[in-house]
Amino acid sequence: MGEQRSAQWYSGNDRNSYIHRAWMRRGVPSDSFEGRPQIAIANTASDLTPCNAHLDEVAEHVKMGIWEAGGVPLNLPVVSLGETQVRPTAMLWRNMAAMATEEMLRANPIDGVVLLGGCDKTIPALLMAAASVDLPAVVVPGGPMATGTFRGHPLGCGTDVWRLSEEVRGGEMSNKEFLRSESSMIRSRGHCNTMGTASTMALVAEALGTVLPGLAGTPAIDSRLLEGAHETGRLAVELVGAGRTPRTLLTRASFLNAIVALAAIGGSTNAVVHLLAIAGRLGVELTIDDFDRTGAGVPLLVDLQPAGRYLMDDLHRAGGFLAVLREVRDLLDPAALTVTGFPLVDHLDEARIWDPEVIRVRSRPLQPEAGIAILRGNLAPGGAVIKPAAASPHLLAHRGPAVVFDSVEDMRARIDDPDLPVEADSVLVLRGCGPKGYPGMPEVANMPLPKKLLEQGVRDMVRVCDGRMSGTAYGTVILHVTPEAAAGGPLAVVRTGDIIALDVENRTIDVEVGAEELAARVPNEATVNGYANPRRGWERLYIDHVLQADTGADLDFLVGSSGSEVSRESH
Repeated sequence: MGEQRSAQWYSGNDRNSYIHRAWMRRGVPSDSFEGRPQIAIANTASDLTPCNAHLDEVAEHVKMGIWEAGGVPLNLPVVSLGETQVRPTAMLWRNMAAMATEEMLRANPIDGVVLLGGCDKTIPALLMAAASVDLPAVVVPGGPMATGTFRGHPLGCGTDVWRLSEEVRGGEMSNKEFLRSESSMIRSRGHCNTMGTASTMALVAEALGTVLPGLAGTPAIDSRLLEGAHETGRLAVELVGAGRTPRTLLTRASFLNAIVALAAIGGSTNAVVHLLAIAGRLGVELTIDDFDRTGAGVPLLVDLQPAGRYLMDDLHRAGGFLAVLREVRDLLDPAALTVTGFPLVDHLDEARIWDPEVIRVRSRPLQPEAGIAILRGNLAPGGAVIKPAAASPHLLAHRGPAVVFDSVEDMRARIDDPDLPVEADSVLVLRGCGPKGYPGMPEVANMPLPKKLLEQGVRDMVRVCDGRMSGTAYGTVILHVTPEAAAGGPLAVVRTGDIIALDVENRTIDVEVGAEELAARVPNEATVNGYANPRRGWERLYIDHVLQADTGADLDFLVGSSGSEVSRESH
C-alpha cells in the first residue's frame, strides 16, 4: 500500500514513535503498526440520538470487515445530534459536529474512515467533515425503523405526528386517543420510516457515490445491514490502498446525480442546504438553481409518505433505491464514480422493481415533474424553496393577504386565537427562523393551521418562512426564504394584510408592495436581532459567521478544506 499516513506517528525508533505505539498496543497484534491501514469508525451512536442508538452494533460488524481486509479498526465516537431531542434545533449544531469530526480525523493517526450516521444531521455533518479532511471515507447509513401500526393502519413517523395532531386540533380525534398512538409510532431501532431527511440523506449519500451501492435504505433491523457493514469495513481498507478520497470521487456530476435522485424519491427539502454545504467543502460549483434546472423535470417514482402512501421498508421490499435509479438512468451522468471505483450507473444493471405500486415505472410516475422548485421575487431575492410533490396543486398559484408572525412564540400564542384575522385564502408568514434569527434555522416552516379553519375543513394553506421544514412534513410551504428577516431580507418588513402572490410554475414569490414603500419600512428590533442574542459560546460564533440558506448555511470560515496534514509533533 505504500507509505501510510499513520506511519508519521508509528514509524521509527525514537521516543515519540515509541509513545504512540505503546499507548495503542493494549492487546492488538504486534504487526498492527507495520503498514496496516488504521481505519477510524466515526460513530454517532448515542442514547440521546435514538435513531442512532444501534450503531455500536453496526460498528462491530464494520470492525470485523476491517480486520479481515488487513486493517486496524478504531472506534471514534463523534458529536451526535438527535433531531427530536436537541434544542433549540439540531441544525444549529450541524456545523459544529462537522468541524469537530474534521479536526479529530485530522489530528489522529488514521488512514481512512467509515462514517456511521442515520439521524438527519449526522450524515451531512460526517460528509462535510470527510470532504474537508479528504481522507478515504465511506458511509454506512443506520437504516429506517420498522413500521408501527395504530388502529389497523401503518404509521409514518413524523408525517403521522403532524396529521394526527391536526386531527386533535380539528376536533376529529380525542387527545386521549392521540396519546395512545405514541407507543405505536416508533416500533424499533432506526431512523424515520418516511421519506424524511434521514432517509433522504442516506439515499442521496449513495447517489453521491459515498455508500456501498445497494446498502442505503436497508432497514435497521435487517441483518443485511450488518452484512453490508462488514463489507464496507473491507472496502475501507481498499479505499486507502487505492487512494480513493472524497475529492477524487465527488464531482459536480456526482452532485447533479444526487439532485436527480432527490427528485425521483420525493426527498426532503433539507437536502438542499446539506448538499450545498458539502459541495462548499469540496469547492464544487453548485447553486440552488441547479436543484431546479436539474431536478424540476424529473418524475416522482417513489410512492412514500409524505408525498405518497408507503414507507421505507416497502421501498426496500419493492426493489430498493437502485431500482429507482435504473428508471432514471438516462438522466444520470455516467462518469460519476462511487466508492467502489466504478460509476454509479454500472451498479444498476441487475436492479428490478418488484412492486410497481411502491416504485413506479418511468411511464407511470406518481407525478410527472416533482423536483425542488426555486422561487424568486421581491420577497425572496436570494431564492426560496418549495417541494411541489408535498404541496396542494390548487395552491401552487395563489394570491392572498399575509398574516404575519414575528417568531415561533408569537405564532404559537396567536395561531388559535378566534380573533386572528385569517381566512382560508390567507398566507401565513413566519419570520425570525433563519440561520441567524433563531438561531439555527428550525423546522417550523410547516406552521399548524388555525384551529378555526381546521374546524371548517381547511387542510392546507400557503405558508412562507425563512426557516426549514421537516422532511416528514407536507403542505404548500415556501421555506428557506433568503435573505432571512434577521439578515435584513424583505421578509422583515412584510405586514399583515399585504398581498402575497405565489406562482410556482413561473417560479415567483412576491409581496405586492412598491419598492419605495418596502425600502422605507423599518423592521422592529426583535425581527432584526432575532429571538436570542447570545454573548458567548457556539451560538455567538454561529451567529457571527453563519452563511445564508442559499449557500448551505455553513460557517464562512469552514467553507473549503484543510486536507489531512498535521505538521507538528505532540511531544
